[in-house]
Amino acid sequence: MRKIILILLFLTLLFNSCQYFEKQVPSEKELLQKELNAINWKKVDEFPSVVNCDTIENKVQRQQCFFEVMTQLIQEKLSIDTLSILYPELDTIEVKVTVFPNATIQFEPQFPKDTVAYNKTKIDSILKVRLVDFPKVIPAIKRGIPVKTQFILPVILKVE
Repeated sequence: MRKIILILLFLTLLFNSCQYFEKQVPSEKELLQKELNAINWKKVDEFPSVVNCDTIENKVQRQQCFFEVMTQLIQEKLSIDTLSILYPELDTIEVKVTVFPNATIQFEPQFPKDTVAYNKTKIDSILKVRLVDFPKVIPAIKRGIPVKTQFILPVILKVE
């Protein structure tokens, strides 16, 4: 009889203790939402790059190299243009550069909001004509996926 009571007691403990091992498994949606909230969507894992800079291991130096190469190429392409003739007082222009996931590039001049001294349409068309034939750009990467990035480069038009 004692053995039966011990066996019953053991079985009762065994079945009742199973509830301590049960855990609530979060749903797929909860896990996905938690992961999406943890991602900083304003930063990329790897900045865009060009072949000349892609071999640099240090991320900060590779990013700096990319910005320097892009700025230099834009300056070279715009230095042979009529911008300095049309607007002799314009020595620097800010250019918004957009690198798309498919490795295409778009350039857009940036002006202060209160500026009316420049024909923005004309400057934009000059940029579109001159800023072509760039070396292949490797788009930025976020979690292993190419993503769109935008940045503004100050481009010096007059070097004295």
